[in-house]
Amino acid sequence: MSAPGLTVARTLRAAGRQPSLPFRVDLADGRQLTMYRLLRALPGKRLVGEGEFAGDRVLAKLFIGRRCEKHWHQEAAGLAALRLAGLPTPELVAATAMAAGGHALLTVFLDPAENLAESWARLSRRTPGNADALTLLAPALRLLGRLHAAGLVQDDLHLGNFLRHDGQLFIIDGDAVRVVRRGQPLAPSEAGSNLAVLLAQLPPAWDRQLAALLSAYGEAAGQCLPEVATLRRQIERVRAWRLGDFLGKTVRECTLFAVEHSGRRFSAVLRQEADWLAPILASPDRAMAAGTLLKDGATCTVARVEVSGRALVIKRYNLKDLRHALGRLWRPSRAWHSWREAHRLRFFGIATPAPLALIEERVGPLRRRAWLISEFCGGPNLLVHLSANCPPPPAEARAIVALFGAMGEQRISHGDLKATNLLWAGDRVELIDLDAVAQHRTPAAHARAWKRDRARLLRNWPADCALHRWLDEQLPAP
Repeated sequence: MSAPGLTVARTLRAAGRQPSLPFRVDLADGRQLTMYRLLRALPGKRLVGEGEFAGDRVLAKLFIGRRCEKHWHQEAAGLAALRLAGLPTPELVAATAMAAGGHALLTVFLDPAENLAESWARLSRRTPGNADALTLLAPALRLLGRLHAAGLVQDDLHLGNFLRHDGQLFIIDGDAVRVVRRGQPLAPSEAGSNLAVLLAQLPPAWDRQLAALLSAYGEAAGQCLPEVATLRRQIERVRAWRLGDFLGKTVRECTLFAVEHSGRRFSAVLRQEADWLAPILASPDRAMAAGTLLKDGATCTVARVEVSGRALVIKRYNLKDLRHALGRLWRPSRAWHSWREAHRLRFFGIATPAPLALIEERVGPLRRRAWLISEFCGGPNLLVHLSANCPPPPAEARAIVALFGAMGEQRISHGDLKATNLLWAGDRVELIDLDAVAQHRTPAAHARAWKRDRARLLRNWPADCALHRWLDEQLPAP
C-alpha cells in the first residue's frame, strides 16, 4: 500500500462524504494524524473515523468547516465536564488545531465496542418490558441518572451515544454535553425534559413500562426523578417533533438518506443500502423485467426481484391514461406517499416491509411515473393463513390485537384493509399496500376512518363464521 497522502481542511471540505483514504493531516504541534477509516461524515463540516496518532489507534474527530472552532471547543468542554463529574467517557488523547486550518480532537479508540443502538436492534422486537431488553436499557438509564445528578444534560440523547466496552458503558459525543449547574442535581422538570428525549425513541408500547424504566434511572438520579404524568407529556412532545424531523429527512440528503434531484428525476435511498441498490436505481424497469411479476394492473405493476441474495419488491405506479397523468402531475406520487408512510409506521414500531428506495420521474416540478423498492415479505396473507372456522392461533391472535392497538394509539388508518394486505411474518402481522395510510389529527377523524377499515377487514369472512365473530369481539369498537 502506498503511503497516505497529506491533505488539508480545504481539500477535505471539497471531498464531501468520500475523501480518499487513507490520508494524513499535519497538526499544529508538528505531529501527524493518519486516518484509515471513516465512521461518519458531515460534508464540509466534520469527519469522524479511526486513525493512528503517535503509534496508537485513536478515534479522530476532524472539524473542517470554516467556522468549526466553536464545535471543537464544545466537544472538548463536554468531555472535560464528563470526566470532572466522574462519568465514564473515552480518554482524551489530544485536542489541537490542524496546521492548515480546522481542528482535531482525538480520544482512545475502544475496541471491541458496540453502541447500544446496535445492541437494541437485536432486541427491539421483544415485547415491552422484556427482561433482556430492560437489562440492556437499565445501565444507560442509570448512567443518565448520574449525568443529571451531576448537573449535566446530553442534548443529543440516543442509544448510539452509549458505548459498551470491556463490560463498561461509556457516554460519547461531548459536543452535545451541556453544563446546567455543575455539581448540583437538575430540577425534576429539567431532568425529565432530557430523559424524555431518550425514552421517546423507544417504541410507544414501551410507554407503559415507565415505572420499570424510571426505577433504573432513579437509582442514580435521586432528587432529579420527574413525575410520571409530566414525563409522559414530555415524551409525547418529543416523539411528535422527532417524527416530523425524521419524515423530513426521508426526502432530503442527510446521514441516513442519499437523495438525488434533477429536472427529470428524484430518488431517495437508505444510504447504507445505496451501493448494492445502484443497478436497480439506475433502471428499475430492467430489474422488474428480470424478476417475477406479482401484479400487472393499469395503475400499478409489482415484481419480486433477487439482488445479492436478498428478495425485494419493486412497485411501479403507472399512469393509465392522459387524464390520470394530468391529475397526478402536481401531487406527490403514491410511491412518495407510501415511502413516507412506511417510515412513519416503522417509526412507531408498526410492522411493514422495510422501505429501501423511492424513484420519481419528473419534468421540472411535475411528477410522472414512480417506483417504490421495499424488502420482500414471503409470509402468507391472512386470507389464506387463517381459517374462517376458528379463532386465530394464540400467536396470530396476539399479533393482530397488538397491531390494531398500536395503530389506534397513534390514530393511524390503512384505507384499504383487505386481509390480503396483512401478511403473517412468523411472529407478527405486517402491513402492505400503504397508498392510503393516514395519521389523523383528531380522534373523531380517526374514528371515522377506523370504522371503514374495520368493516373492510370483516367483509373478508362470512358474518356467521368463528373468525369473523372473534375479530368483531377483539377489534377496537368502531
